[in-house]
Amino acid sequence: MKKFLALLLALAMLFTLAACTKTETKDPDDDQGEENNNQTEGWVPTEPINVIVAYKAGSGTDTTARLLVQGTYASKYFNDQTFVVDNQEAGAGTVGWQALADADPDGYTIGFVNLPNFSTSITDGNVDYTVDSFAPICNHVTETSLVLVAANDDRFNTLEDLVNYGKENPGKLMASTNGDHNSNHIGAQMFANSAEFTYTAIPYGGTADQLLALRQNEADFSVAKVADIASCASEVKVLGVFNTERIAEYPDVPTLGELGYYDQWLGSSRCIVAPAGTPQEIIDYYENAFQQLMADPDYLEAASSITTDFKNAADTGALIKSQQTYAEGLADIWG
Repeated sequence: MKKFLALLLALAMLFTLAACTKTETKDPDDDQGEENNNQTEGWVPTEPINVIVAYKAGSGTDTTARLLVQGTYASKYFNDQTFVVDNQEAGAGTVGWQALADADPDGYTIGFVNLPNFSTSITDGNVDYTVDSFAPICNHVTETSLVLVAANDDRFNTLEDLVNYGKENPGKLMASTNGDHNSNHIGAQMFANSAEFTYTAIPYGGTADQLLALRQNEADFSVAKVADIASCASEVKVLGVFNTERIAEYPDVPTLGELGYYDQWLGSSRCIVAPAGTPQEIIDYYENAFQQLMADPDYLEAASSITTDFKNAADTGALIKSQQTYAEGLADIWG
């Protein structure tokens, strides 16, 4: 009997303990909250990014764009996504810029616009896009213009040699350019006007073709930017620099102003933009990511021959608008 009562007491205690014991369960919302805390807030790219370059492969813009977005250092700032460079070089940049303006504003198509070429394409009135067709992201590089001749042209070893020949042979100097009223044509015209000689401009489809023509002696001189000649520097001679002081890349080359010619900076900015209508969170993402990328030591080492010049979205937008105003005032330089 005593054994039976002891057994009942033990069972009662066991059931009481079981009833008082609560099984711990985790709220699914707690897991979700923890997961969300570990994710980057806002938009991030989840597929490859298309980058429209409105000039051919091997051009200055193409070279600098690929240095920026296709180096091994780039993807870590863009959620491990890759960039696909899409060269649409026809129409001296206008075909590529139109394609960029027409692209879906979903964050997966961005591109480069070159100032002042982009600006003069609008003032010439033959395109459907405007400044407002694009959303600025940032500026990438700012490049100074140079006066060039072919390395094997023994006639011209100084800028004065070129000017004197132009004055003695009016209209006979041939200048290859990257298209009518584009940046390098503007440079050639500014130089000739200030040095008081005349020449004949020969437009090519872009800077790469323009420089090839110069190196093959199809032209007597050209104006191009520092980055444009990175791949062919040994095949050209730099005679003058469009700047208020000598530049680090060519410290022994005089400025045009030193010799009494055009005495202001002239060159090009290469800006990264998206189609108008791209959501602000996407613009903010790219602006921040490109700022980090342009400060990356590996990128800076790879891009040591170019002038990286990050400007934020607001400053880039202001730059684009100011260059549009500048382009609209160029009508009187063509003579």
